[in-house]
Amino acid sequence: MLDSSYMRSLKMQQPINIEHKLSLITEQWQPKVIAEMNDYQFKVVKILGDFVWHAHPETDEVFIVIDGVLTIYFRDGEVAVNAGEMYVVPRGIEHKTYAQAEAKIMLIEPRGIVNTGHEGGERTAKNDVWI
Repeated sequence: MLDSSYMRSLKMQQPINIEHKLSLITEQWQPKVIAEMNDYQFKVVKILGDFVWHAHPETDEVFIVIDGVLTIYFRDGEVAVNAGEMYVVPRGIEHKTYAQAEAKIMLIEPRGIVNTGHEGGERTAKNDVWI
């Protein structure tokens, strides 16, 4: 049986407009959390140009392209992910993302995952930043 306070909180929630959330983002490569499900966060981000080579040894990483084209490079190839498509990078696989023109992406990953893996650097974003 579900707790009544939990049920009340569900009734007060509103749908999340992904396009509106993306319109609030003013910088690239800085993912923002828009929802959580269990221990997973749904993040939106705008990207342009190159990211850093990195891997996430502890988890898979989901990329859902909302607008634009995302290219994911691997050491042995690449894949283009178009608007309306998604791609799952398996845990531990080194990859680098790239967008020739600005792309709008949704990420689904466990809470606390660092966007640059263990590589660090200037593209490392703060975690748990909500919009």
